[in-house]
Amino acid sequence: PGRPCNSCDGAGLVPASRTIEVDLPCGVEDGVRLRVEGEGNSGRNGGPSGDLYVFLKVKPHPQFSRAGQVISSEVPISVTDAILGKSITVPVVDGEVEISVPPGAQAGQTIKIPRRGAPKLGVEKSRGDHYVKLKVDIPKASSLTREERELVDKLDELLSQRLGSKPKKKKGKGGFFGFGKE
Repeated sequence: PGRPCNSCDGAGLVPASRTIEVDLPCGVEDGVRLRVEGEGNSGRNGGPSGDLYVFLKVKPHPQFSRAGQVISSEVPISVTDAILGKSITVPVVDGEVEISVPPGAQAGQTIKIPRRGAPKLGVEKSRGDHYVKLKVDIPKASSLTREERELVDKLDELLSQRLGSKPKKKKGKGGFFGFGKE
């Protein structure tokens, strides 16, 4: 026998790297381990290659958060949409869907969209739910036009009458619905 070759020191294997494509099943989430058969290290003495294990790190989405199969998001709505209710279009993981904001919706209220969350790992037809949290966008009094301010003051007066209280007296610029700076 001669000397071992310089490339493999007699092991019969030469270190090399290569790029392979891996198909990800639907529903994968952070920390999932995938096994890719036959793509690992070469076997000894001409044996079959081992398996390659890929550990997944899923980037956070700027609009959605995920807990298992449940997807959550937040959507801004106007004060009038919260008071009167409205149908709005919201993004979901695979497109958009129309939901109904009920009249009298409150800030932080959550609306459930059944079966529009993440799929169960490897079972695309089994999906979680998507929860949309309503964020009521209340404008600053300083950003209101004169007409908007007059309408808000009139609404304050009408609501105060209905509730049996006196509307706030205005001393200069007040906050939304007459509350705020005096």
